[in-house]
Amino acid sequence: QGPLVESGGGLVQAGGSLRLSCAASGRTFTTYGVGWFRQAPGKEREFVALISWTGSSTYYRDSVKGRFTISRDNAKSTVYLQMNSLKPEDTAVYYCARKRHPLTQAINAIPAYDYWGQGTQVTVSS
Repeated sequence: QGPLVESGGGLVQAGGSLRLSCAASGRTFTTYGVGWFRQAPGKEREFVALISWTGSSTYYRDSVKGRFTISRDNAKSTVYLQMNSLKPEDTAVYYCARKRHPLTQAINAIPAYDYWGQGTQVTVSS
């Protein structure tokens, strides 16, 4: 296993909820922002959400605003993605990743993140 490990994916009906977790080993997350991305079959990996080290700043792609919430517990070195009102178009493999400094530079860009987890599958049925 790498330094980041996602969990919490699964199969859910449209309108349901899931909470994803991203656990880091050691001090991997210390002082760093952490983001979530997703990749659907045949599509490019896309940015979903980002949270700052303190949790005071969060960013979301427009299509998940009001439905997804990113949070973190630094004592547990874990970042969460609470996903509510899920839609079939949310189906994808979800990845967490550590954001390079500075936090707000290129938050949508894959190269702006260094460590990545292995991904967890989320499937939303209609």
